[in-house]
Amino acid sequence: MPFATEPAYTHGSAERTAVLLCNLGTPDAPTAPALRRYLGQFLSDPRVVEIPRALWLPLLHGVILRTRPAKSAAKYASIWTPEGSPLATWTDKQAKLLRGWLGESGCNVLVRAAMRYGQPSIASGLDALKAEGATRILILPLYPQYSGTTTASVFDAVYAWAGRQRRVPELRFVNHYHDEPLYIEALARRVEAHWKEHGPAEQLVMSFHGVPERTLHLGDPYHCESRKTARLLAERLGLRAGRYQVTFQSRFGKAKWLQPYTEPTLIQLAQGGTRRVDVVCPGFTSDCLETLEEIAQEARAAFLQAGGQEFHYIPCLNDSPAWIAALSQVARQHLAGWPVQPADGAACARAREHALAGGAPS
Repeated sequence: MPFATEPAYTHGSAERTAVLLCNLGTPDAPTAPALRRYLGQFLSDPRVVEIPRALWLPLLHGVILRTRPAKSAAKYASIWTPEGSPLATWTDKQAKLLRGWLGESGCNVLVRAAMRYGQPSIASGLDALKAEGATRILILPLYPQYSGTTTASVFDAVYAWAGRQRRVPELRFVNHYHDEPLYIEALARRVEAHWKEHGPAEQLVMSFHGVPERTLHLGDPYHCESRKTARLLAERLGLRAGRYQVTFQSRFGKAKWLQPYTEPTLIQLAQGGTRRVDVVCPGFTSDCLETLEEIAQEARAAFLQAGGQEFHYIPCLNDSPAWIAALSQVARQHLAGWPVQPADGAACARAREHALAGGAPS
């Protein structure tokens, strides 16, 4: 396989440092054809589905991709906005804000957003950074808790891209930040802001994305890191053990996944006399299908139909200042020792203001 042609190089040009902010991904549109493309890529990843390819791929292409896209498209349509996919919108805003915040702290680095599945792809993001002169790139997944199904899959995509390059940049990877104090603080402030407006619920449910239980027994740290995040958040909020629940959502297939499951737990709470619950999703840094449709719509309906009276979904961190501050701290920790161009304070302030207004930093 031939290696990629390198971008034009001008001798004496300054080398740049960059951050590639990586999220899971999203279809291009809430339509069956777009979902077929997206799910085809997502469910073909052996990190996501650890079933022998000879068994899984015929089932995927012969059954699942013929039936599931239309159902998934309807779900996506219920959360789609005039700007497009919420996950894509929030991730793009986070990248723009991060560049401004890093600039204000003296790190004048390039920042781009990329998706593991769908567009803009990780490969295209890395190509763009190289074209802008980046010779050092920090890979920063938007997954606070490490999992082989998510974080490692991002790294796989980066390694695959690097294997096609003639000149490979210096690369660093952020594995996790599930216990980063500023991340916990950002989550706590999100919950406290909601409580200030609505008052606290009888139960705070912390719902994390699920993974098959076998991954825990095979050594994946995701379950333990999710539990630690939940414990630290509860401690920061001053919640005793009986005031909060840790659950796992988004099951797929018939295998046993991490428990307790979110929706059955909500039903049990309602049937047991709990009148109001608040649900927060600490593992998701951007609102997306799993939070806006699965939790805010489906889980809400299940709780109310089981006898609950009031259900509140607390939005993800999205573009909250406390979250961007936490993300900036994580990036700075991992950029340490790499040279960065001196930052123009006034220009960085303008970039942050422009990003806050919804534009791209200049």
